[in-house]
Amino acid sequence: MRFSICVCSSALLLASAAPLLVYAQFQAPNPDELKMTSDPKAPGADAVYLDVEEIDNDPLHFQSFYARIKVLTDKGEQLATVDLPYERGDFKIDDIEGRTIHPDGTIVTLVGKPEDLMTSRSGGTEFGHKVFTLPSVEVGSVLEYRYDVRYDDNHFSSPFWEIQKKYFVHKAHYEFLPFPQFMAHASSMASSEYLEDAKGHVVNSLIWWTSLPAGVTIKTDIGGRYSVDVTDVPPIPDEDWMPPIQSFLYRVLFYYESARGPGQFWVDAAKDWSKQVDHFADPSKGIQQAVSGLVAPGDNDLVKAQKLYAAVEALDNTDYSRVKTASEMKQLKIKEAKRAEDTWKQKSGSSDDIALLYLAMLRAAGVKAYAAVVADRAYRIFDPSYMNFNQLDDTLVILDAGGKEIYLDPGEKMCPFGTLNWRHSDAGGIRESGKGMELAVTPGQEYTANATERLGDLILDSHGGVTGQVRIIMDGQAALRWRQIAIENDLDEVKKQFDREINGTVPDGVEAHLDHFLGLDRPDVNLIAVVNVKGVLGAATSKRLLLPAFFFETRGHVPFVKEEKRQEPVDMQFADMVVDQITYQLPQGMTVEGAPQQTTNLWKGRAVYAAKTWTNPGEITISRTFGRGFTFVKAAEYQDLRGFYQKMAASDQQELVLEEAPAGKSN
Repeated sequence: MRFSICVCSSALLLASAAPLLVYAQFQAPNPDELKMTSDPKAPGADAVYLDVEEIDNDPLHFQSFYARIKVLTDKGEQLATVDLPYERGDFKIDDIEGRTIHPDGTIVTLVGKPEDLMTSRSGGTEFGHKVFTLPSVEVGSVLEYRYDVRYDDNHFSSPFWEIQKKYFVHKAHYEFLPFPQFMAHASSMASSEYLEDAKGHVVNSLIWWTSLPAGVTIKTDIGGRYSVDVTDVPPIPDEDWMPPIQSFLYRVLFYYESARGPGQFWVDAAKDWSKQVDHFADPSKGIQQAVSGLVAPGDNDLVKAQKLYAAVEALDNTDYSRVKTASEMKQLKIKEAKRAEDTWKQKSGSSDDIALLYLAMLRAAGVKAYAAVVADRAYRIFDPSYMNFNQLDDTLVILDAGGKEIYLDPGEKMCPFGTLNWRHSDAGGIRESGKGMELAVTPGQEYTANATERLGDLILDSHGGVTGQVRIIMDGQAALRWRQIAIENDLDEVKKQFDREINGTVPDGVEAHLDHFLGLDRPDVNLIAVVNVKGVLGAATSKRLLLPAFFFETRGHVPFVKEEKRQEPVDMQFADMVVDQITYQLPQGMTVEGAPQQTTNLWKGRAVYAAKTWTNPGEITISRTFGRGFTFVKAAEYQDLRGFYQKMAASDQQELVLEEAPAGKSN
């Protein structure tokens, strides 16, 4: 999360005047640390950080990193490999040093050059990774390494301190010396040197955003430095169904800004974004001609919106196919889309390009519509107090249909009209409106819109063998997920993935294999998976057959049951409903001795669970309904959540017991 800002006069003068940087050196081996076999402050840990240091010096265009780690288990040996991502060109990683200290005090020094791998490209920027592996690492070793990052003299960079790490941190020190006019206790802007951002605005503020342990603050010294010292930092939580964890970790983000506060920042940022939207989504003559061929004069606004949505959804979305290289684009005479008309002519574009094309088409059709840009909830939670527009990832369109607003997700391939991908629901961001620019939160998901029905007709024999077929009917997010998987994989691979997933839910001894899909390429209908089932379902005694009552819940992991406490909030992505109804054809000569009790479990206003059984001659049907109307739960409410799931898990363990029918009695 480091960004660069150009300096508008010589940075070399600053560098020559700045004091020399003092950074952490390797330490003499500590006998107590070498003898450690476990850490009472981090019971069961695979490793712990003994010491961490980061020094950032902007006048010198220099950053220094240091770490000392104790390896406590075999798994902790993975920390011997260090992967350092960086932006190629302006940034350079050098002066890498490292060593391994064995428990007997033997020191093995890192030799050789690290690997330098380029892993991605964005526009004209290349992102690489420097990778090195410390030698001769074993359980009990102390690992020690340091490296420097240098960047171009004509750029400045503000640090992002990741205080909380995967493993417990005993001690850490962070220090930042900023551009001179923003040093702590700087009295004036007397220097003729100043910073400009990428849009030519004079930078007038150094701002920091913090999430720190209780009692820890940013300190300043007479030299103008900002620093943070922490001890005993707990590891990053690892709990089921956490929100995007980066939004909750201990960290400090410094950034230079041309705004004086969040309110003004978002006003200015929203105006700039809206100008870009209006420029790209201009309903040009070419767009108007395209729209006239897609809608009819008698169509109302909603029908127009649906027809145009289908048209843009049919385009090649390069976020789901493949972004073409510069040489391929040149050969195909394709240029980077700068206007919606470019996207329409080329019949392809990114998710954002396609969303803005849709906006342009709506405007050309005379339909009132607005753009919105939101955080992708799979990665982050939007925080307006953090003044960084890069929090906002994806473009949506808001349709005004007779005064009723409908949020649309045209940049999501296979997303039905009127549906948002869950990553864009309950998501914060900014939007256009009739009143101007606004901060906004998108609507949440209704549980009834994300329904999955699993309907089965299974034949049992007297030994517990089972054969039959299950139809899985999916609507909403489950259907969208499999349709998007099918875009990026061939059908055989999709079937393999589906089989792996469903076989993690059926009982031991039973196999389930996808036979075929219905509606895989039709987002306007339910997706149906037809699944063949066979195997041994239950255990047979001399006169009885014992079977799991709820076919899909015998191996399913029920969340929250085993975890007594909770550190972080619960985020289950979206509300949903699952309905199971399995009919068993009974073996000849057997009747039902015991079946699940009719059960209702209610968490008022949040969730409901219901189980019901009914019998007919020669068969029994068992139904199970679970409706979860919530997405988020605070950590303080965890015990209520856990209690509901415990009751549900207990009900799911009930058995179906069949017995031989008495002589002369039919089943």
